[in-house]
Amino acid sequence: MAAAGKIRVRLKSYDHRVIDEAAAKIVDAVLNTGSKVSGPVPLPTERHMTVVNTSPHTDKDAREHYEMLVHKRMLDILAPNERTIDALSNMDLPAGVSIEVKI
Repeated sequence: MAAAGKIRVRLKSYDHRVIDEAAAKIVDAVLNTGSKVSGPVPLPTERHMTVVNTSPHTDKDAREHYEMLVHKRMLDILAPNERTIDALSNMDLPAGVSIEVKI
């Protein structure tokens, strides 16, 4: 079965060190199988802000701010072969990384 012309891999994580480690593993696996890779390209980081009142009844101006960052990376695998697809499907990536693959 012939592979597609390009595979796009998007990674999301709350920790930038973990996502960089996962991207490096994917790049190494793709290069070892003989395919070409473009990336990892850092995409804009999503910021989710949450504001919470410290005291619900008295001090309206006393608030705590919490921030959650979602780091994203994108890789394009150009001209993948069957060995590349097998290597990607059998890869063990760190916990905490969300992977989205588009063919």
